[in-house]
Amino acid sequence: MAPRPSAQELDKRLPRYHQVREMLSAEIAARRWKPEEAIPSETEIASVHQVSIGTVRKAIDSLVAHGVLERFQGKGTFVRRPDFGSSFFRFFRFATVGGVARVPVSRILKREVTPLTNVVAAALKLAVGTPAIRFSRLRLIDDRPLVLEDIWLPHARFKALLAIDPREFGDLWYPLYEENCGVMVASAQETLSAEAVSAKNARRLKLEAGEPVIVIERVAMSADRQPLEWRQSRGAASEFRYQVEIR
Repeated sequence: MAPRPSAQELDKRLPRYHQVREMLSAEIAARRWKPEEAIPSETEIASVHQVSIGTVRKAIDSLVAHGVLERFQGKGTFVRRPDFGSSFFRFFRFATVGGVARVPVSRILKREVTPLTNVVAAALKLAVGTPAIRFSRLRLIDDRPLVLEDIWLPHARFKALLAIDPREFGDLWYPLYEENCGVMVASAQETLSAEAVSAKNARRLKLEAGEPVIVIERVAMSADRQPLEWRQSRGAASEFRYQVEIR
C-alpha cells in the first residue's frame, strides 16, 4: 500500500487543521488504526507533522463531531465503530406487538457481477461500466417481507464476497465488509422519497401494484468520505415512520 500523505503534502490552500484532519481520515480509512483502537496522542501527531498541538486538537475535534473518533477521559482518543444495526428503526416499525425492536432477517434473492449504471456510478464516483457486485436482498420478520433492497458494491474492493455462500452473510453486512474485505463503513448519507411500487417489487413485498412505498437511498462512506456502497431500500408506506431528535 502506498504511503499516505502528510499534512505538508496536502492541499496548501486548506487550513492546517483541515490538512491534519484529512490525513487522519485517510489513515483510518486505510485501517492503520482499527475500530476501537487508540490513535497516537496529540503530542505525537503534532511532532510527526510539525504542527501545533492546538491544530491537532482542532482536527481531532472535527473528527469526533463527525463520529469518526471518540474520546474517553483519561484513556485517549479511539477510532469509533459506527452502529448501523438499528438504522432502519428510524424509518420502519420493526417491532413485536409488545414494542420490542427486532432486526429483520435477510434473504439474498440474487447476486451478480454487472457494470455500474449511470446513476450508481455517479453516486460511487466511478466510471460508468465499472464492474460491480449487485445484490437483491429481502428483509423479513416472521417470514413477512418488510423491505426490499438493491445493493451495489465496487467489484475491486468487495470481490471477496463472491467466495462466500449467501446463506452465511447474516443479517448485518457492514461487519462482513470489514472482516472479509478490510473495508469499514464510517458514515452514510440517506435520501428519502416515495413512489408507487412496481408490479415486480409488489410481488416480492406482497403488496398490491401501485401501493405507496418509501424509498431510502443510501451512500455508505469510508472515514475519508469515499463512497463504498450504494443501496435503495423499499418498504410499504404504511410501515414507515420518521424519527429524529431535535435539540
